[in-house]
Amino acid sequence: MQGISRAVRSCREILKSAILQHSRGGEVAGLEKIVSRLKWVTSPPAQEKGLENVTVADVLATKGNVETGPWLWCHTNDAVIDAVKNMAKHNIGSLLVLKPGEHQHIAGIITERDYLRKVIAQERSPIYTRVGEIMTNENQLITVTSDMNVLQAMQLMTENHIRHAPVIDGKLVGMISIKDVVRAVVEQQSGELKRLTGYIKGEYY
Repeated sequence: MQGISRAVRSCREILKSAILQHSRGGEVAGLEKIVSRLKWVTSPPAQEKGLENVTVADVLATKGNVETGPWLWCHTNDAVIDAVKNMAKHNIGSLLVLKPGEHQHIAGIITERDYLRKVIAQERSPIYTRVGEIMTNENQLITVTSDMNVLQAMQLMTENHIRHAPVIDGKLVGMISIKDVVRAVVEQQSGELKRLTGYIKGEYY
């Protein structure tokens, strides 16, 4: 994207120079129209949301699960089989793990990978194995906030080799996956590319 913007800025300067050198009525008017159109390429409409302004909250909104609920967590003393059934039922890849009791104190996170590597691969029984035995503990838990930029979230998840991150703003507000983040980035960049193509083809004035 930056390369395209630099190229457009270069073209705009060349055209401005041409206007000064060939200041003849009709030609000037034609060139000025081209320059005006090119300005739209480097200055997109204000209402368009650039990637730098896309947040984790926006990602949650597209998932349609801004509100949290029991489907998003389990407890340390739950059987692994119940946690896995919960994930399958709601088509999610992880659950936040809470400590038993009235207060929702976070104990860790359990993912599909935990189940495969620590139960199936080790031939353990998912009925008798407890979530607390295979979860990733709280001290290793990577979280994000809803106001975090989506690129920052992607970098954090990539650097820590995780595919799921709880969104916590003092309390749990949702869960995002690396798939959600990548999709948001790709969709935003595709939209920007489409708009740039439109500007270049003259669909915007």
